[in-house]
Parts: sequence; C-alpha cells; structure tokens
Amino acid sequence: MRALPLLCKLLPALLSLLLSSACDAEPPEQGSYSADAVRQDFDALYEGLKASHFDLFAHRPKEEYDTLYADMRRAIAAPMTRTDAEVYFQKFVAYGNVAHANIAFPSAAYEAFRAEGGKAFPLLIRYIGDELMVFQDMSGAAPSLGGARIFSINGESAEAIEKRLSAHLSADNQYLSRTMLEFRFGQLLWLEFGEVEAFTLGVETPEGERRSVSVRALAREALVDSNEPVFELDWNERRYEVIDGVGYLRPGPFYNNAPDAADMWDNAAFKAFIDEAFETFIAEGVPAVLIDLRANPGGDNSFSDLMIAWFADRPFKFASHFYVKVSEATIASNAKRLRPGDATSTSARFARAFEKAKLGDVIDFDLGESAPREGERYKGSVAMLIDRHSYSNTVTVAALAQDYGFATILGEETSDLATTYGAMETFSLPNTGIEVGFPKAHIIRPNGSLEARGVIPDIAIAEPLRSREDDMLKEALRLIGRDLGAKEERQ
Repeated sequence: MRALPLLCKLLPALLSLLLSSACDAEPPEQGSYSADAVRQDFDALYEGLKASHFDLFAHRPKEEYDTLYADMRRAIAAPMTRTDAEVYFQKFVAYGNVAHANIAFPSAAYEAFRAEGGKAFPLLIRYIGDELMVFQDMSGAAPSLGGARIFSINGESAEAIEKRLSAHLSADNQYLSRTMLEFRFGQLLWLEFGEVEAFTLGVETPEGERRSVSVRALAREALVDSNEPVFELDWNERRYEVIDGVGYLRPGPFYNNAPDAADMWDNAAFKAFIDEAFETFIAEGVPAVLIDLRANPGGDNSFSDLMIAWFADRPFKFASHFYVKVSEATIASNAKRLRPGDATSTSARFARAFEKAKLGDVIDFDLGESAPREGERYKGSVAMLIDRHSYSNTVTVAALAQDYGFATILGEETSDLATTYGAMETFSLPNTGIEVGFPKAHIIRPNGSLEARGVIPDIAIAEPLRSREDDMLKEALRLIGRDLGAKEERQ
C-alpha cells in the first residue's frame, strides 16, 4: 500500500487568519483571492469531500458538519491569500478526524519566516500519557527544562493549548494527534500566537518543583545544541548486525531512500539489502531475528513484502478487505498513474474495476496474495519492535505479521491505525488550486477487526521520555534472550 509518510503530509499552517468584514469591500491584495472566490472554493471543498471521501461522516455526524460548514462559510468576508485559505480549509477538513483527509500545510511560508530570522518555540515536546513533557531544551537557559512537565503556556492550560493546536491536525484519535504534535508543536504555536518574544511556562521539574519560567523564542541560528545525552533514532537508517546471538534488522523506510534516487519506488537496492541480511542471519545460525520498525515512516508493500517473504510460512496479504469508493476524483487521480500498454499494475486493475462500477459504488478490490520466497527462507523465531512513530505501511507490516502469526510484536502501540481510512488520492479546488487529500478506501487489517486502533504489541515495552541509550532495544533483546533460554531448557 503506497502512502507518503504522515509526517510529510501534515506540515503546519503558518499565517494568521484576518477575517474582518470591514475589509470585504477592499480590493484583494496581489496574490490573494476575493471572498467570493474563496467561498466558491469552500463550497467545492465540501462537495468534493462528500463525493470522494470514503466516509466523511465516520466520526462526525452530518448535521454537525453541515453546521460547521455554514458557520465557516459566513465567516469568509475578506480576501485571502492561498496560504490563508489553506489554513482555514484545513481546519474544516481536520474536523472530520480522519488522518488521510487533509490539506498539506504550506511549509514554504514557515521556512521563509525562519530563514528571515523569525523566532519560535525552542523546546521539543513529547506526551507521556496525558502529560505534556519537555523532551529537549534548545534555549540555552540554565538549568535545562529537559524532563520537565508543562502545565500551562502563556496563562492557558496545557489541555487548552492542545485543543487549539490539534484543531489544525487531521487525526483519528487523540493518541495520533498527540504524536503529530510531537513533530509540529513549535510551528503550531507560531500559527496560534504569531511571533512572540517569549513564552511564559508553568512547569513541574523532574524533582517535583512547580514554578513559572520565561523561555525566549529563538531564531533558528540561535538554537543551542544542549549536548544532552538523549538517545534518538534515525528514521532513515538501514542496517543489520548480530547482537548477542540475535539477528538485528533495521530495514528503514519502505521506499528507495537513496539521496540520488531517480525512482523512489525502485526496490532493487532494498531487495539486495534484505537478502544480504537474512542470508547472513542464516549463515550465522541465529535462532531469532528482531526487526526494528520504530520511527519508520512507511512506504509501499512492494518493499515490505520482500522482507516478510523471507520468514512467512504461507501466502499473505496486507488487508482482509480493501473497500474502495468510486468517485470522479478517484478515477481521475488513478488515471494519472496509468502508462500506455500497462495492463497489470494496480492502477490498471483499478481502472478496469472502476469501468464496471457507478459513481458512489463501493467495491471490494481484490489485492491478491503475496507468496513466501522460493528457495531458502529464515525459519527461526521473528520479533518486531514498534512504537508510536511507526507509520503507514509500517503499521500494516506489524499488523500482518501479528495476524498471520509470523512474528511476536514488542514495544508500544502504534498511533497510526491498523484498520484505517486510507489509500489517499487528491482533487484540486477551482480558484486557488489548493490540493485536497482524501481517503478513497477503508482498509481492513488481515484479521478482519474493524476496531479503530493501532497495532497493540503482544508484549508492551514502554519508551522512556529521555534516556542516554536505546533502552527499548535493550529490553527487547533481553526478552528474546529469555525466551530462547526457556526453549533450550525445555529441550
């Protein structure tokens, strides 16, 4: 299942909205659109979502969406730039609480702001349960706020701030929204507050002291590398090795991540890497392999299937059902991927299925099965390590391995869902040209569960807020070693 990483689709909006009716009579500024043009696009946005989204009202009643549409439409009373409209429209799309329905925020505007010396929030955050925590302090102030809990920002509670920021994010649940905020917190604060000189934070230190602190907003070049010994994963890393007798594989993204890649979906180099890894594990006789899927943005199953085929003991497919809603936008998006003479690709098969259906129909598209690889395969035990930042196709890999019994899943629950509205397509709005992403499909995980949850590990391993070393990996290897020892004793 091809899907660009969520972290690349959910960049923050960057400009304040000035919707004063007093400006309605003024001519649009250069590069902006009249209120009438924006309203026309807002109408096209809602109609396009209703026609194309697999289930726009899955999480919000139609009556509520209609009310929001009417209220937001009335508020369009002044010209808007494209960026203004993107911000405004994204809040409407995000209201549906479906991650794969979104308008990609214009990162170029934020980059321009920062490149010109714009100041922003200098802390990186993480959520631990319901608590907003400081993961890393780059302000340069002493003592560092690393590890502190934030309970207020500029006089607003952490809960109120979360509500304001998450209104810009398309997310199926709060867990996913908070995971997105871990990447976007500073940018979204800029969106809500504009450029400020400082933030007043109410914090609780790791020692339990509650106090108020002022944290200066900083330009990018003023950020301080704290040199705090905090372990972080490299999402782009591919490597394998044998650690304490266990094969360790970090496959990296399921697309061609070479810096000079001409085709990101060319899997030849990935296949060579995976083959070399498993051939090494077999040659060294390792009794277990741990596949590390943490901080993985996902990609396409034409890559991940090559890995699974090494240890699968029967044919497999990544979804028990792949329901697709037929719409003009889906047909048009799919047609852009067709190539002359192509009769076998997934896009070509979609096109044939669409020809037999009517607009609005839902078809159960047969994706077919993938087979275990021919010849030698790895026959030892396999475990997979996941976390909240395992996204997209990576979640599919973990769900597939769990449901077929190919691997034991370790770690923390994924924030991205195993049964999901996905397979994103796009349509464009007529005046501004804004591109709107929508899910054409309801993808049901292999075991048939309709529950809107991530992959829940068979064995939970908590990820610490801050650690000098990779504690999750250490614990996973310890558990695998314990199980191998128990097997030897039974034998």
